[in-house]
Amino acid sequence: MFTIGNYRFTERDARNTLLNARTIIETMAAAHTEGTIDHLCSRIDDLLAGVDPLRVPRADLESLLTSVWATLAAGPATLRAAGATPTRQVGHIERINTSRGGVPKSPIDEAYVDWDGLHGDVQATREHHGRPFQALCLWSAEVIRRLADDGHPIFPGAAGENVTIAGIPWEHFVPGVRIRLDDVECEVWAYAVPCKKNAQWMSDGDFTRLHHDRAVETGVAISRVYATVTKPGTIRSGAEVVLEP
Repeated sequence: MFTIGNYRFTERDARNTLLNARTIIETMAAAHTEGTIDHLCSRIDDLLAGVDPLRVPRADLESLLTSVWATLAAGPATLRAAGATPTRQVGHIERINTSRGGVPKSPIDEAYVDWDGLHGDVQATREHHGRPFQALCLWSAEVIRRLADDGHPIFPGAAGENVTIAGIPWEHFVPGVRIRLDDVECEVWAYAVPCKKNAQWMSDGDFTRLHHDRAVETGVAISRVYATVTKPGTIRSGAEVVLEP
């Protein structure tokens, strides 16, 4: 186990975070004012040049992860300082969702959120889930309702989001933004890539409909997002959600 600041990583978590680092920072950069964090993209490229994250000697892994994580964490702060994030908007938590593994997740009234996510929530497989940058999965009540109105048998918690949010346009929930969920503070770092377990919620089985690339085709934000926790605390159903510049 590695500890980087407040965050804990298994060896698999560490290697998979390194594997995803370039995509995370490039996605942050693409979602905001052009050029704002290009220097951080270059820094990640320099740190990982010639590196195979799956083959880094364990003795070198913590040092490399520390540098990469610090660079990723600088992304949202740099975007905010440059005024590249959306204006302040307020919504609410429509539902909190948890499970002992798999989907759908069931509703609960409140939960404690620590640095590694929602207490009591379990990922059935850790191959693609559970890293600190994936501590919380967030999604939009309005997007879910739109899909349901189009005939898809989907509902809050079905696709595995921990927190279903209502009242804020979902196109503003892009990598790099800061969010307050009741007592909890977090930053969106990545889009959640859908898997075949979500095919059951699509009338035609096309789970790729939930991929963030599909927004380019339709012009409508649809993807769930992953958030990194920056301040633990308690979240309650119905509580305020603030997207903060």
